[in-house]
Amino acid sequence: MKYIGAHVSTSGGVENAPVNASKIGAKAFGLFTRNQRQWISRPLTQESIKAFKANCEKSGYAPWQILPHDSYLINLGHPDIAGLEKSRIAFLDEMNRCEQLGLDRLNFHPGSHLNQISEEACMKIISESINMALDMTRGVTAVIENTAGQGSNIGYSFEQIRLIIDNVEDKSRVGVCFDTCHGYSAGYDIKSPEGYADTFRRFEEIIGLRYLKGLHLNDTKKEYGSRVDRHDQIGEGLLGGEVFRRIVNDPRFDDIPMILETPDENRWKEEILLLYGMIGK
Repeated sequence: MKYIGAHVSTSGGVENAPVNASKIGAKAFGLFTRNQRQWISRPLTQESIKAFKANCEKSGYAPWQILPHDSYLINLGHPDIAGLEKSRIAFLDEMNRCEQLGLDRLNFHPGSHLNQISEEACMKIISESINMALDMTRGVTAVIENTAGQGSNIGYSFEQIRLIIDNVEDKSRVGVCFDTCHGYSAGYDIKSPEGYADTFRRFEEIIGLRYLKGLHLNDTKKEYGSRVDRHDQIGEGLLGGEVFRRIVNDPRFDDIPMILETPDENRWKEEILLLYGMIGK
């Protein structure tokens, strides 16, 4: 079964995320558990934690249907010691928040070398950062999102993601989220039937589908291999609608959260209906 939703607002408290998701007909959802634009956020209150769990239960959301996203400020491969420590503290806080909320995964962009160290050195630092967070938490899987490779960002190739995973000690608590916009911009031709088949064959061979813990469903404003991250509405960008029809009919993507991050949140309900309407067709 497919579980499609969107990255919803937590305005007024994290407990409002499942309510907002339910309003748009989502069967999965993403959220920020803290302000993604600040390094330090107030701790979750027991009232918010209790209300979040109650609202999830009321709307029928199990932990595996929810894909939280960490702050975009965090760089787990930061070449500077002070910057790295700041990111590691913030990432641990994000993991702790997921644990408090009863969530079982946290999606994150792996990091950037900032043109100061090699890609290989950056990937090893990212793995070390993941290991530290896993050692200090329980039950939450660190989910690496593939990137478009914009600027100095790491994680744009399956080989890079595999190397990070190889250096994670507890492989039962590391996973991957595949973003359609990022993948296409990074040079994975998921648009054509042949390219789609080849992309996920390579994913299985290099990373392994057992590590796939979520999908981000986004069309793209930028051309194939551009290495530029610009999301577009489903079927209105350069990917077009057919790739999403393939995805929602692909049994390999059953029973994982499939999250929209398209630009216009007012259209998420419409897009969820569109995607569910593609199933079986």
